[in-house]
Order: sequence, then C-alpha cells, then structure tokens
Amino acid sequence: MKGGFEVVHATLDMIQPHHEPIWDFASVGFPTTSTVSSNPRQTVENSCINLERNELSEWVEQVTKQLIDDLPADTGTDDRTSLQEVEASMVCEDNFAPSQLGDFWPRKTVRRSFLDGSFGAELQWGNDLGNQTNVDVCENGGNDRGLDEQGLSLLTLLLECAVAISVDNLGEAHRMLLELTQMSSPYAPSCAERVVAYFAKAMSSRVINSWLGICSPLINYKSVHFAFQAFNNVSPFIKFAHFTSNQAILEAFYSRNRVHIIDLDIMQGLQWPALFHILATRIEGPPHVMMTGMGSSMELLVETGKQLSNFAKRLGLSFEFHPIAKKFGEIDITMVQVRRGETLAIHWLQHSLYDATGPDWKVLRLFEQLAPRVITLVEQDLSHSGSFLDRFVGSLHYYSTMFDSLGAYLPADDPNRHRIEHCLFYREINNILAIGGPARSGEDKFKHWRSELARNCFLQVPMSSNSMAQAQLILNMFPPAHGYSLVQGDGTLKLGWKDTSLLTASAWTSHASG
Repeated sequence: MKGGFEVVHATLDMIQPHHEPIWDFASVGFPTTSTVSSNPRQTVENSCINLERNELSEWVEQVTKQLIDDLPADTGTDDRTSLQEVEASMVCEDNFAPSQLGDFWPRKTVRRSFLDGSFGAELQWGNDLGNQTNVDVCENGGNDRGLDEQGLSLLTLLLECAVAISVDNLGEAHRMLLELTQMSSPYAPSCAERVVAYFAKAMSSRVINSWLGICSPLINYKSVHFAFQAFNNVSPFIKFAHFTSNQAILEAFYSRNRVHIIDLDIMQGLQWPALFHILATRIEGPPHVMMTGMGSSMELLVETGKQLSNFAKRLGLSFEFHPIAKKFGEIDITMVQVRRGETLAIHWLQHSLYDATGPDWKVLRLFEQLAPRVITLVEQDLSHSGSFLDRFVGSLHYYSTMFDSLGAYLPADDPNRHRIEHCLFYREINNILAIGGPARSGEDKFKHWRSELARNCFLQVPMSSNSMAQAQLILNMFPPAHGYSLVQGDGTLKLGWKDTSLLTASAWTSHASG
C-alpha cells in the first residue's frame, strides 16, 4: 500500500481545509499534513492533557446509573438486567476511561410510585454537585449557563418521566411532559435545558403514538442534507467517517483497474470528491469508477449523480453513477449492476435519522451474496435495541455528549448550531425514542454490526496507520481545548468527546472476495 499512501500524502498537501460550496474540493474538508507524525500514537487526545469531564454528560452518566438502582420492582428483572448492560456499555472500550463517580451520586429520600400516580419525591445531592451552580456545561466563551439547580431539576424530572413511560403510566408521563415543555427551550443558553427540550418533545411523540398507534413522520430529506453539511463543516465526526473509510477503500482498490462503490445512503455524496481526486492522480493510473448510490428520493439521487459526474469529468476520471431509490435491504441483488472484473467496496455510515437500509438480516444476506473486497462501516456507539428505558438511558448519555461537543464550538445563538440540533440530533432522538425499537418497527436490529459480520464469514481488516494519520489530521483542524479523543485498538478507530466514545470505524472483507 505504499504507493497508495504516497498519493494520499501528495494530494493532502494540495488542499486547504476551508468549507465553501459543496463541490469545491475544499468543502470536502481535506486537511493539510504538516502536523502529522510518521508514527501516530495509539491513543491521541487532540494534544490536550488532563481535560476535565464535561459536567452535563458526566451527571447524566451518574444519575442514569442511580435510575437503574431505583427502578420500581414492577418493571421486571429483564428490564433491570438489560439496563445494567446499557450502563456497562457506557464505560468505553480501549483507552476511554470511565469517570470517577465518587460521592456525587444523587440519593432519593422518598421514591416516587409510578404505579399509583403518587409523587413528590425529592433529590438530595452528595457533596458538591448540588451546589455547583456556575459550572460551564458548554465551554464557548462563558455564554452558557452552568448545570445549575434548574438544569438538575429538569433532568431529574425527565428521568422520572422516562420511568413512567416505561411502565405505561402515560397519564403521569403526560403531566410531567407538560411541565418539561413549559420549563425548557431548545434555544436556551444551557446545554442541559436544550437536551431536555428535545428529549421531552420526542417523549411527547412517544406518548401520543402510544395512544393513537404507530406514527411515521414525514422526512424532509433536503433539510436533513443541509444540516448534515453544516455538521460536517463545524465538527470532526462526519469528516472522521469519510476520510478513514476513504483510506480503507483506497487501500482495497490498489492496482485495480475497475472499481465499484456502493454507498448505502449517499445523501449529497460529500465523501466522494476527495477519493475521486486521489484515484485520478494514482501512481498506477486512474481506474474506471462505477458508483451505486442508495437513497429515498430519486430526484436527490439524480442531482447527486450529476454533481459527482461533473466533478469526475473535471478530473478526467472515467465514472458512471447508478441511482437506486430504495433501501438496500429491500432490493434484489440483480438491481446492483456489479460487472465481471470489478472490485467492489460497500460503504455504510450508520446514523439514527431514519431507517436507511431496511431489515438487518436482509442487508447481511446481500453482503454475503455480493462478497465485496471491503466493507467500510462507521457505527454510532449507541444501541437501538432493547426496551424504551434501555434506549432512553443510552441515548440520553450519547446525545448529552454530542450537545456538549457542539456547544464547546458554537455559541448558543448560532443558527448552524440550532439547525444541527433540530434537524439532526432531535430527529435521531425522536427516531430512537418515539419511532424506533423492535416492538415498533417490527424488525429486530443488530446490536453490534461488527459482531454480526465476524460471525458471518467476514474478516476484519485492521484500520491502518494511514487511516490513523487521516483521523489525526482531521482533529488538528480543531483547537486542542475542544477535547476530541481518538483511539486505535482492536483493529478499529474510535472518535469521542473527552471520555465518551461516539463513533467507531472498521473495515471488513468477505472470505469469497477476489
């Protein structure tokens, strides 16, 4: 792969990390290589040492553990066991260390009974947590209020409401949701209040759906795509997914003359111009590129195909685009036009915005039939399976961290921040809590795709040191104090915010691939 890396290195030196129109190459976000060492460390914490935990996500981690201990007995042994598994999963793998809980746990003096509707329980906070009224939750120059008593009160009420929903005490849940929606705003300067506002809205949808039946909201894909692009411009998460995957695909395509990429949810195709540029300037010569783009809107797919075709033409790259306006798990293998002699790569950037791929078991079956040379998989470190309370606990911890990371970069009144939180984060929260779950979708979802691939005739291809270098280049675009963390281990790359892992990138190959 030496030649491939030399091309990457040369290409990166040509590109500046600005973010202008979508199809200008700079918008893809390729960083420069001036700060990359030849031997990237196994664990990189964005050159920032001894960063303190962000208080919101730390508090959520602590109090959800207490929630597990305080569950009413009527929720059953199975729910308690599964919740303990969710809590255990919050302790991140590899070098992401758990927080020191110490004596900061909340302690209930009176338990609320959700079965008889009684309430009035109060919380007493151990040691200093209850007195921390000026802690900066979102570190954006002091514009945000800290995790004060109001924030703690809102989060506590949100947790109690989740327990009420989990035991089908919808009347009590509705009463608490009315209070939460009146006391919280998605425009608040406090991250805690913004998180509560969006979770309360999603849980209100869950209660309404429980009364009226299953609801599938309409999706404005254009607004989602614009928010996705905004998120790509202000955060390293999308770039991390794109460039680590591109590196793995580039290595799999080394010396191959005809290549085929299947993108399971291509959106605007922001990822691919960077790879096209590298392939077009390959030392061994450019290949012919066939791309199959999956999506829900044929109109948007055609527009994406035109943009990619125009970009490839400017590079002198032989390119074809084949749009399929269906979910990957709902197609027949004959719809994917894989030709003899093509080297196949499948890319899957997972998200929770909507069900982009259909039934997991059908997706896995198509993977086996297509036998790609490489599958690049980027997973959220967030489970969609289990009961409502399982999903609530996991998603509250996950998105509290995401809100914190965004709040550290953008001020509270930034329009892009609101667009990202409303069109991306809220939609994902709503899909997980109000729409998602096996009981509502009718389909079981795999908890960890990496485990499923390993069990079904796929071999993991360790993410190379070149992929690690690409990821570190991306983090170098953001000030060290922002606290993004990068970990390489078990053949994967993990990107997180301080002590919490949020995305995991891995690569796989089929036993039957050529």
